[in-house]
Amino acid sequence: CLGRRLGPKFLRRGDSERYLTDFYTILDQVHSEEVPDDLKLPDTFKQLVSEMKSNNYNGKEFALILKGMIERSEREIRESKFQELMNKHFAATSIPKGIHCLSLRLTDEYASNVHARKQLPSPELLPLLSDNSYHHFVVSTDNILAASVVVASAVRSSLKPEKIVFHVITDKKTYPGMHSWFALNPISPSIVEVKGVHQFDWLTRDSVPVLEAVESHDGVRNHYHGNHVAGANHNVISPKLFASKLLARSPKYISLLNHLRIYLPELFPSLDKVLFLDDDIVIQRDLSPLWDIDLGGKVNGAVETCKGEDSLVMGKRFKIYFNFSHPLVAKNLDPEECAWAYGMNIFDLRAWRKTNIRKTYNLWLKENLKSNLTLWKLGTLPPALIAFRGHVHPIDASWHVLGLGYQNNTSLESINKAAVIHYNGQLKPWLEIGYEHLRPFWSKYVNYSNDYVKNCHILE
Repeated sequence: CLGRRLGPKFLRRGDSERYLTDFYTILDQVHSEEVPDDLKLPDTFKQLVSEMKSNNYNGKEFALILKGMIERSEREIRESKFQELMNKHFAATSIPKGIHCLSLRLTDEYASNVHARKQLPSPELLPLLSDNSYHHFVVSTDNILAASVVVASAVRSSLKPEKIVFHVITDKKTYPGMHSWFALNPISPSIVEVKGVHQFDWLTRDSVPVLEAVESHDGVRNHYHGNHVAGANHNVISPKLFASKLLARSPKYISLLNHLRIYLPELFPSLDKVLFLDDDIVIQRDLSPLWDIDLGGKVNGAVETCKGEDSLVMGKRFKIYFNFSHPLVAKNLDPEECAWAYGMNIFDLRAWRKTNIRKTYNLWLKENLKSNLTLWKLGTLPPALIAFRGHVHPIDASWHVLGLGYQNNTSLESINKAAVIHYNGQLKPWLEIGYEHLRPFWSKYVNYSNDYVKNCHILE
Protein backbone atom coordinates (compact mmCIF):
# COMPACT_ATOMS: atom_id res chain seq x y z
CA CYS A 1 0.00 0.00 0.00
CA LEU A 2 2.83 2.40 0.93
CA GLY A 3 4.73 1.44 -2.20
CA ARG A 4 1.75 2.14 -4.43
CA ARG A 5 1.30 5.59 -2.91
CA LEU A 6 4.96 6.66 -2.82
CA GLY A 7 6.36 4.70 -5.73
CA PRO A 8 5.54 7.03 -8.67
CA LYS A 9 6.56 10.18 -6.75
CA PHE A 10 9.70 8.64 -5.34
CA LEU A 11 10.93 7.15 -8.65
CA ARG A 12 9.88 10.14 -10.78
CA ARG A 13 9.67 8.01 -13.94
CA GLY A 14 7.21 8.15 -16.74
CA ASP A 15 6.88 4.41 -17.00
CA SER A 16 5.79 4.06 -13.36
CA GLU A 17 4.26 0.61 -13.77
CA ARG A 18 7.56 -1.01 -14.71
CA TYR A 19 9.49 0.78 -12.01
CA LEU A 20 6.86 -0.01 -9.42
CA THR A 21 7.38 -3.68 -10.22
CA ASP A 22 11.11 -3.20 -9.64
CA PHE A 23 10.37 -1.35 -6.39
CA TYR A 24 8.17 -4.18 -5.10
CA THR A 25 10.99 -6.60 -5.94
CA ILE A 26 13.33 -4.50 -3.80
CA LEU A 27 10.80 -4.52 -0.94
CA ASP A 28 10.60 -8.31 -1.14
CA GLN A 29 14.39 -8.58 -1.00
CA VAL A 30 14.69 -6.22 1.96
CA HIS A 31 11.95 -8.11 3.79
CA SER A 32 14.33 -11.03 4.32
CA GLU A 33 17.31 -8.87 5.29
CA GLU A 34 18.31 -7.61 8.71
CA VAL A 35 18.37 -3.87 9.25
CA PRO A 36 21.99 -2.87 10.02
CA ASP A 37 22.49 -1.87 13.66
CA ASP A 38 24.38 1.27 12.65
CA LEU A 39 21.75 2.44 10.18
CA LYS A 40 20.64 5.94 11.14
CA LEU A 41 16.86 6.13 11.21
CA PRO A 42 14.80 9.33 10.95
CA ASP A 43 12.76 10.16 14.04
CA THR A 44 9.59 10.93 12.08
CA PHE A 45 8.01 10.18 8.73
CA LYS A 46 8.26 13.89 7.89
CA GLN A 47 12.01 13.73 8.45
CA LEU A 48 12.20 10.64 6.21
CA VAL A 49 10.52 12.50 3.33
CA SER A 50 12.87 15.46 3.84
CA GLU A 51 15.95 13.21 3.80
CA MET A 52 14.69 11.46 0.69
CA LYS A 53 14.72 14.76 -1.15
CA SER A 54 18.19 15.84 0.04
CA ASN A 55 20.06 12.50 -0.01
CA ASN A 56 18.59 11.02 -3.20
CA TYR A 57 18.15 7.54 -1.69
CA ASN A 58 18.05 4.58 -4.05
CA GLY A 59 15.21 2.10 -3.76
CA LYS A 60 17.01 -0.35 -1.46
CA GLU A 61 18.23 2.37 0.90
CA PHE A 62 14.72 3.74 1.21
CA ALA A 63 13.24 0.29 1.80
CA LEU A 64 15.77 -0.56 4.54
CA ILE A 65 15.19 2.73 6.33
CA LEU A 66 11.44 2.27 6.09
CA LYS A 67 11.72 -1.27 7.45
CA GLY A 68 13.90 -0.08 10.33
CA MET A 69 11.40 2.63 11.26
CA ILE A 70 8.50 0.15 11.20
CA GLU A 71 10.41 -2.35 13.36
CA ARG A 72 11.34 0.38 15.81
CA SER A 73 7.70 1.48 16.07
CA GLU A 74 6.58 -2.12 16.63
CA ARG A 75 9.16 -2.54 19.42
CA GLU A 76 8.04 0.68 21.09
CA ILE A 77 4.39 -0.36 20.86
CA ARG A 78 5.16 -3.79 22.35
CA GLU A 79 7.22 -2.26 25.16
CA SER A 80 4.42 0.18 25.92
CA LYS A 81 1.93 -2.69 26.03
CA PHE A 82 4.11 -4.72 28.39
CA GLN A 83 4.66 -1.67 30.59
CA GLU A 84 0.91 -1.11 30.68
CA LEU A 85 0.40 -4.72 31.76
CA MET A 86 3.03 -4.39 34.50
CA ASN A 87 1.47 -1.16 35.78
CA LYS A 88 -1.96 -2.79 35.79
CA HIS A 89 -0.57 -5.79 37.70
CA PHE A 90 0.99 -3.57 40.37
CA ALA A 91 -2.20 -1.52 40.64
CA ALA A 92 -4.29 -4.68 41.00
CA THR A 93 -2.10 -6.27 43.68
CA SER A 94 -1.56 -3.13 45.77
CA ILE A 95 -3.85 -1.81 48.51
CA PRO A 96 -5.54 1.48 47.54
CA LYS A 97 -4.73 4.35 49.88
CA GLY A 98 -8.38 4.82 50.85
CA ILE A 99 -8.88 1.18 51.82
CA HIS A 100 -5.60 1.15 53.77
CA CYS A 101 -6.75 4.31 55.56
CA LEU A 102 -10.09 2.67 56.39
CA SER A 103 -8.38 -0.33 57.93
CA LEU A 104 -6.00 1.80 60.03
CA ARG A 105 -8.73 4.10 61.33
CA LEU A 106 -11.01 1.22 62.28
CA THR A 107 -8.14 -0.65 63.94
CA ASP A 108 -7.43 2.44 66.02
CA GLU A 109 -11.14 2.64 66.85
CA TYR A 110 -11.04 -0.96 68.09
CA ALA A 111 -8.29 -0.03 70.52
CA SER A 112 -9.93 3.15 71.85
CA ASN A 113 -13.71 2.65 71.53
CA VAL A 114 -15.49 0.11 73.69
CA HIS A 115 -18.43 0.07 71.25
CA ALA A 116 -16.11 -1.08 68.47
CA ARG A 117 -15.16 -4.07 70.59
CA LYS A 118 -18.65 -5.21 71.53
CA GLN A 119 -19.39 -8.87 71.10
CA LEU A 120 -20.55 -9.96 67.64
CA PRO A 121 -23.23 -11.11 67.71
CA SER A 122 -24.65 -10.23 71.10
CA PRO A 123 -24.67 -13.09 73.65
CA GLU A 124 -28.40 -13.86 73.30
CA LEU A 125 -27.93 -14.42 69.53
CA LEU A 126 -24.95 -16.77 69.78
CA PRO A 127 -27.07 -19.96 69.43
CA LEU A 128 -28.17 -18.77 65.97
CA LEU A 129 -24.60 -19.13 64.67
CA SER A 130 -25.17 -22.90 64.55
CA ASP A 131 -28.91 -22.90 63.86
CA ASN A 132 -29.53 -24.72 60.57
CA SER A 133 -32.95 -23.13 60.11
CA TYR A 134 -31.06 -19.93 59.17
CA HIS A 135 -29.23 -19.18 55.93
CA HIS A 136 -25.52 -19.11 56.62
CA PHE A 137 -23.20 -17.07 54.39
CA VAL A 138 -19.39 -17.29 54.60
CA VAL A 139 -16.93 -14.63 53.36
CA SER A 140 -13.17 -14.94 53.80
CA THR A 141 -11.34 -11.64 53.20
CA ASP A 142 -8.92 -9.01 54.51
CA ASN A 143 -10.70 -6.21 52.61
CA ILE A 144 -13.09 -4.40 54.96
CA LEU A 145 -14.74 -2.30 52.27
CA ALA A 146 -15.33 -5.32 50.03
CA ALA A 147 -16.78 -7.32 52.92
CA SER A 148 -19.16 -4.46 53.74
CA VAL A 149 -20.48 -4.47 50.16
CA VAL A 150 -21.02 -8.24 50.11
CA VAL A 151 -22.95 -8.12 53.38
CA ALA A 152 -24.94 -4.97 52.53
CA SER A 153 -25.93 -6.26 49.08
CA ALA A 154 -27.03 -9.62 50.53
CA VAL A 155 -29.19 -8.01 53.21
CA ARG A 156 -30.77 -5.44 50.90
CA SER A 157 -31.54 -8.08 48.26
CA SER A 158 -33.01 -10.60 50.69
CA LEU A 159 -36.73 -11.15 51.10
CA LYS A 160 -36.05 -12.47 54.61
CA PRO A 161 -33.00 -10.62 55.98
CA GLU A 162 -33.92 -11.76 59.47
CA LYS A 163 -32.96 -15.32 58.40
CA ILE A 164 -29.43 -14.36 57.33
CA VAL A 165 -26.30 -15.16 59.35
CA PHE A 166 -22.98 -13.89 57.98
CA HIS A 167 -19.71 -15.48 59.03
CA VAL A 168 -16.87 -13.12 58.06
CA ILE A 169 -13.40 -14.67 58.41
CA THR A 170 -10.31 -12.50 58.22
CA ASP A 171 -6.63 -12.57 59.17
CA LYS A 172 -5.13 -11.50 62.47
CA LYS A 173 -3.96 -8.06 61.36
CA THR A 174 -7.33 -7.13 59.81
CA TYR A 175 -9.48 -8.59 62.58
CA PRO A 176 -9.68 -5.45 64.80
CA GLY A 177 -10.69 -3.20 61.90
CA MET A 178 -13.14 -5.74 60.47
CA HIS A 179 -14.75 -6.24 63.88
CA SER A 180 -14.99 -2.47 64.37
CA TRP A 181 -16.78 -1.96 61.08
CA PHE A 182 -19.55 -4.44 61.76
CA ALA A 183 -19.80 -3.51 65.45
CA LEU A 184 -20.28 0.16 64.59
CA ASN A 185 -22.42 -0.52 61.51
CA PRO A 186 -24.92 -3.24 62.49
CA ILE A 187 -27.06 -4.76 59.75
CA SER A 188 -30.09 -5.72 61.82
CA PRO A 189 -32.17 -7.84 61.48
CA SER A 190 -29.39 -9.94 59.95
CA ILE A 191 -26.59 -11.33 62.10
CA VAL A 192 -22.85 -10.94 61.57
CA GLU A 193 -20.03 -12.89 63.18
CA VAL A 194 -16.43 -11.78 62.63
CA LYS A 195 -13.69 -14.33 63.26
CA GLY A 196 -9.94 -14.17 62.83
CA VAL A 197 -8.05 -17.22 61.64
CA HIS A 198 -6.04 -17.00 64.88
CA GLN A 199 -9.25 -17.72 66.80
CA PHE A 200 -9.57 -21.22 65.34
CA ASP A 201 -7.38 -23.20 67.73
CA TRP A 202 -7.00 -26.17 65.40
CA LEU A 203 -6.05 -24.03 62.36
CA THR A 204 -2.29 -24.04 62.91
CA ARG A 205 0.64 -24.80 60.64
CA ASP A 206 1.23 -27.97 62.64
CA SER A 207 -2.29 -29.29 62.03
CA VAL A 208 -2.43 -28.05 58.45
CA PRO A 209 1.17 -28.59 57.24
CA VAL A 210 0.32 -28.02 53.58
CA LEU A 211 -0.36 -24.35 54.38
CA GLU A 212 3.12 -24.01 55.84
CA ALA A 213 4.50 -25.66 52.71
CA VAL A 214 2.67 -23.23 50.44
CA GLU A 215 3.91 -20.19 52.35
CA SER A 216 7.53 -21.32 52.86
CA HIS A 217 8.29 -23.19 49.62
CA ASP A 218 11.17 -21.39 47.85
CA GLY A 219 9.69 -21.90 44.41
CA VAL A 220 6.36 -20.52 45.56
CA ARG A 221 7.88 -17.44 47.19
CA ASN A 222 10.04 -16.73 44.16
CA HIS A 223 7.05 -17.20 41.85
CA TYR A 224 4.77 -14.84 43.75
CA HIS A 225 7.24 -12.38 45.27
CA GLY A 226 10.20 -12.53 42.89
CA ASN A 227 11.00 -10.49 39.79
CA HIS A 228 7.87 -10.70 37.64
CA VAL A 229 9.72 -9.51 34.54
CA ALA A 230 12.74 -11.81 34.74
CA GLY A 231 12.83 -14.34 31.94
CA ALA A 232 10.06 -12.63 29.99
CA ASN A 233 11.51 -12.03 26.50
CA HIS A 234 9.19 -9.39 25.10
CA ASN A 235 10.30 -10.23 21.56
CA VAL A 236 9.00 -13.78 21.93
CA ILE A 237 6.19 -13.82 24.48
CA SER A 238 2.80 -12.42 23.49
CA PRO A 239 1.17 -9.67 25.58
CA LYS A 240 -1.76 -12.00 26.26
CA LEU A 241 0.51 -14.74 27.61
CA PHE A 242 2.50 -12.20 29.62
CA ALA A 243 -0.75 -10.89 31.15
CA SER A 244 -1.78 -14.42 32.16
CA LYS A 245 1.64 -15.02 33.73
CA LEU A 246 1.30 -11.83 35.75
CA LEU A 247 -2.21 -12.78 36.86
CA ALA A 248 -0.87 -16.14 38.05
CA ARG A 249 1.60 -14.27 40.26
CA SER A 250 -0.98 -12.51 42.40
CA PRO A 251 0.11 -12.94 46.05
CA LYS A 252 -3.49 -13.68 47.04
CA TYR A 253 -3.04 -17.20 45.68
CA ILE A 254 -0.77 -18.18 48.57
CA SER A 255 -2.91 -16.45 51.19
CA LEU A 256 -4.29 -18.65 53.92
CA LEU A 257 -7.62 -16.84 53.52
CA ASN A 258 -7.79 -18.02 49.93
CA HIS A 259 -7.30 -21.66 50.92
CA LEU A 260 -9.67 -21.58 53.91
CA ARG A 261 -12.70 -22.58 51.85
CA ILE A 262 -11.43 -26.14 51.61
CA TYR A 263 -11.79 -26.38 55.42
CA LEU A 264 -15.42 -25.25 55.64
CA PRO A 265 -16.69 -28.51 57.21
CA GLU A 266 -14.14 -28.14 60.01
CA LEU A 267 -14.62 -24.38 60.39
CA PHE A 268 -18.37 -24.86 60.88
CA PRO A 269 -18.83 -28.34 62.37
CA SER A 270 -22.47 -27.72 63.42
CA LEU A 271 -23.72 -26.41 60.07
CA ASP A 272 -25.35 -28.46 57.32
CA LYS A 273 -25.26 -25.98 54.44
CA VAL A 274 -23.40 -22.74 53.77
CA LEU A 275 -23.17 -20.32 50.87
CA PHE A 276 -19.56 -19.38 50.24
CA LEU A 277 -18.93 -15.97 48.64
CA ASP A 278 -15.81 -14.24 47.34
CA ASP A 279 -15.30 -10.65 48.43
CA ASP A 280 -15.46 -9.27 44.86
CA ILE A 281 -19.12 -10.11 44.32
CA VAL A 282 -22.39 -8.21 44.57
CA ILE A 283 -25.71 -9.86 45.42
CA GLN A 284 -28.66 -8.48 43.46
CA ARG A 285 -31.40 -11.01 44.16
CA ASP A 286 -32.74 -13.02 47.05
CA LEU A 287 -30.52 -16.10 47.40
CA SER A 288 -32.67 -18.12 49.79
CA PRO A 289 -33.86 -20.48 46.97
CA LEU A 290 -30.29 -21.81 46.78
CA TRP A 291 -30.87 -23.62 50.09
CA ASP A 292 -33.87 -25.39 48.52
CA ILE A 293 -31.97 -26.76 45.52
CA ASP A 294 -31.71 -30.53 45.61
CA LEU A 295 -28.01 -31.18 45.05
CA GLY A 296 -28.72 -34.88 44.55
CA GLY A 297 -26.17 -35.94 47.14
CA LYS A 298 -23.47 -33.73 45.63
CA VAL A 299 -21.36 -31.38 47.72
CA ASN A 300 -20.94 -28.27 45.60
CA GLY A 301 -23.69 -26.36 43.80
CA ALA A 302 -21.88 -24.23 41.21
CA VAL A 303 -22.29 -22.59 37.81
CA GLU A 304 -20.46 -24.42 35.04
CA THR A 305 -18.14 -22.19 33.00
CA CYS A 306 -17.90 -24.13 29.75
CA LYS A 307 -21.33 -23.28 28.32
CA GLY A 308 -22.46 -19.89 27.10
CA GLU A 309 -22.28 -17.31 24.35
CA ASP A 310 -19.37 -15.44 25.94
CA SER A 311 -16.48 -17.79 25.11
CA LEU A 312 -13.94 -15.67 27.02
CA VAL A 313 -15.79 -16.11 30.31
CA MET A 314 -17.86 -19.24 29.69
CA GLY A 315 -15.43 -21.26 27.61
CA LYS A 316 -13.40 -22.75 30.45
CA ARG A 317 -12.40 -26.40 30.39
CA PHE A 318 -9.66 -28.22 32.25
CA LYS A 319 -7.17 -27.57 29.44
CA ILE A 320 -7.31 -23.85 30.35
CA TYR A 321 -6.07 -24.47 33.88
CA PHE A 322 -3.74 -27.46 33.74
CA ASN A 323 -0.46 -28.31 32.04
CA PHE A 324 -1.41 -31.40 30.04
CA SER A 325 2.17 -31.86 28.85
CA HIS A 326 2.92 -33.05 32.39
CA PRO A 327 2.47 -36.85 32.58
CA LEU A 328 0.69 -36.75 35.95
CA VAL A 329 -1.91 -34.34 34.60
CA ALA A 330 -2.30 -36.16 31.29
CA LYS A 331 -2.76 -39.48 33.06
CA ASN A 332 -5.41 -38.35 35.55
CA LEU A 333 -7.41 -35.55 33.92
CA ASP A 334 -9.53 -34.94 30.83
CA PRO A 335 -8.64 -31.68 29.01
CA GLU A 336 -12.24 -31.29 27.79
CA GLU A 337 -13.85 -31.67 31.20
CA CYS A 338 -16.05 -28.71 32.08
CA ALA A 339 -14.82 -26.26 34.71
CA TRP A 340 -17.03 -24.50 37.23
CA ALA A 341 -16.94 -21.21 39.11
CA TYR A 342 -15.54 -20.56 42.56
CA GLY A 343 -16.86 -17.51 44.41
CA MET A 344 -20.57 -18.31 44.79
CA ASN A 345 -21.05 -21.89 45.86
CA ILE A 346 -23.74 -23.58 47.90
CA PHE A 347 -21.99 -26.32 49.87
CA ASP A 348 -23.70 -29.28 51.51
CA LEU A 349 -21.35 -29.79 54.45
CA ARG A 350 -23.08 -33.02 55.52
CA ALA A 351 -22.30 -34.62 52.18
CA TRP A 352 -18.82 -33.07 52.18
CA ARG A 353 -17.90 -34.70 55.49
CA LYS A 354 -18.47 -38.11 53.91
CA THR A 355 -15.85 -37.50 51.19
CA ASN A 356 -12.06 -37.21 50.89
CA ILE A 357 -12.24 -33.82 49.13
CA ARG A 358 -9.85 -32.04 51.49
CA LYS A 359 -7.36 -34.90 51.39
CA THR A 360 -7.41 -34.91 47.59
CA TYR A 361 -7.00 -31.13 47.48
CA ASN A 362 -3.97 -31.19 49.78
CA LEU A 363 -2.47 -34.15 47.94
CA TRP A 364 -2.54 -32.36 44.59
CA LEU A 365 -1.31 -29.15 46.19
CA LYS A 366 1.73 -31.05 47.45
CA GLU A 367 2.25 -32.65 44.02
CA ASN A 368 2.30 -29.22 42.41
CA LEU A 369 4.85 -28.01 44.95
CA LYS A 370 7.00 -31.11 44.33
CA SER A 371 6.85 -30.46 40.58
CA ASN A 372 7.89 -26.82 41.10
CA LEU A 373 4.46 -25.45 40.12
CA THR A 374 4.42 -27.16 36.73
CA LEU A 375 1.00 -28.84 37.10
CA TRP A 376 -0.80 -25.48 37.18
CA LYS A 377 0.04 -21.87 37.93
CA LEU A 378 -3.16 -20.09 38.82
CA GLY A 379 -4.68 -20.03 42.27
CA THR A 380 -6.90 -22.34 44.28
CA LEU A 381 -9.36 -23.28 41.56
CA PRO A 382 -7.22 -25.96 39.82
CA PRO A 383 -6.77 -28.18 42.89
CA ALA A 384 -10.45 -27.63 43.72
CA LEU A 385 -11.45 -28.70 40.20
CA ILE A 386 -9.68 -31.99 40.90
CA ALA A 387 -10.81 -32.42 44.50
CA PHE A 388 -14.49 -31.80 43.74
CA ARG A 389 -14.63 -34.06 40.67
CA GLY A 390 -17.84 -36.05 40.86
CA HIS A 391 -19.15 -33.85 43.67
CA VAL A 392 -20.47 -30.85 41.68
CA HIS A 393 -24.12 -30.18 40.93
CA PRO A 394 -24.56 -27.61 38.11
CA ILE A 395 -26.90 -24.71 38.90
CA ASP A 396 -28.44 -22.23 36.46
CA ALA A 397 -25.96 -19.71 35.03
CA SER A 398 -28.17 -16.76 35.99
CA TRP A 399 -27.23 -17.34 39.62
CA HIS A 400 -23.64 -16.28 39.00
CA VAL A 401 -22.40 -13.99 36.18
CA LEU A 402 -18.62 -13.75 36.01
CA GLY A 403 -15.89 -11.80 34.26
CA LEU A 404 -16.65 -8.23 35.32
CA GLY A 405 -13.05 -7.81 36.44
CA TYR A 406 -11.36 -8.68 33.16
CA GLN A 407 -13.70 -7.80 30.32
CA ASN A 408 -16.04 -4.88 29.74
CA ASN A 409 -18.49 -6.24 27.18
CA THR A 410 -20.71 -8.33 29.46
CA SER A 411 -24.23 -7.35 28.45
CA LEU A 412 -26.00 -5.06 30.88
CA GLU A 413 -29.08 -7.24 30.44
CA SER A 414 -27.18 -10.28 31.77
CA ILE A 415 -25.81 -8.24 34.66
CA ASN A 416 -29.22 -6.89 35.63
CA LYS A 417 -30.79 -10.36 35.56
CA ALA A 418 -28.02 -12.05 37.56
CA ALA A 419 -28.49 -12.99 41.19
CA VAL A 420 -24.77 -12.53 41.82
CA ILE A 421 -22.26 -10.59 39.72
CA HIS A 422 -18.57 -11.36 40.13
CA TYR A 423 -15.70 -8.96 39.48
CA ASN A 424 -13.20 -11.79 39.17
CA GLY A 425 -10.03 -10.61 37.46
CA GLN A 426 -7.62 -7.75 38.08
CA LEU A 427 -10.00 -4.83 37.55
CA LYS A 428 -11.76 -4.76 40.90
CA PRO A 429 -14.48 -2.13 41.34
CA TRP A 430 -12.65 -0.56 44.31
CA LEU A 431 -9.59 0.11 42.12
CA GLU A 432 -9.17 3.12 39.84
CA ILE A 433 -8.38 0.73 36.99
CA GLY A 434 -11.83 -0.91 37.28
CA TYR A 435 -14.31 -0.46 34.46
CA GLU A 436 -16.19 2.78 35.04
CA HIS A 437 -19.51 1.61 33.58
CA LEU A 438 -19.47 -1.57 35.71
CA ARG A 439 -18.48 0.05 39.00
CA PRO A 440 -21.95 1.48 39.88
CA PHE A 441 -23.37 -2.04 40.32
CA TRP A 442 -20.88 -2.38 43.20
CA SER A 443 -20.49 1.18 44.50
CA LYS A 444 -24.20 1.65 45.15
CA TYR A 445 -23.70 -0.58 48.20
CA VAL A 446 -20.85 1.53 49.57
CA ASN A 447 -22.00 3.64 52.51
CA TYR A 448 -20.56 7.00 51.45
CA SER A 449 -22.29 8.75 54.35
CA ASN A 450 -20.15 6.79 56.82
CA ASP A 451 -17.59 9.06 58.50
CA TYR A 452 -14.72 6.60 58.02
CA VAL A 453 -15.49 6.20 54.31
CA LYS A 454 -15.75 9.97 53.87
CA ASN A 455 -12.58 10.76 55.82
CA CYS A 456 -10.60 8.17 53.87
CA HIS A 457 -11.85 9.57 50.54
CA ILE A 458 -12.93 6.18 49.26
CA LEU A 459 -13.21 6.14 45.45
CA GLU A 460 -13.03 9.92 45.13
